[in-house]
Amino acid sequence: MKEIKAVIPPHRLPKIRSAMRNLKNFPGMTVIKVDGCGHDLKKITDDLREELSDYTPKIFIQMITPDNLVEGILQIIVESAHTGHQGDGLVWVTPIERMIRLSEKIIVEKG
Repeated sequence: MKEIKAVIPPHRLPKIRSAMRNLKNFPGMTVIKVDGCGHDLKKITDDLREELSDYTPKIFIQMITPDNLVEGILQIIVESAHTGHQGDGLVWVTPIERMIRLSEKIIVEKG
């Protein structure tokens, strides 16, 4: 099991969601509206108002998926979100040691 997380611009979500629906056994995803700023800050300032206005809307996607679906999901996210411009976002994968599906009381452990 792996956890996939991504931060993307909001206008890229519909394309990702549409492509995920076509993926066999898609496990579902959690989508959260967030604000963020990148590493390319133009200047550092002591003005709090200016600092807080530097953030832009982003979408945070999170999902837990079987290992065999990871590459397909990553491919969908990268192909749907990549433009080659600053602000395209990030995607990363981390291992999951244990997951409990609450509706079924099924425990899935790494191993």
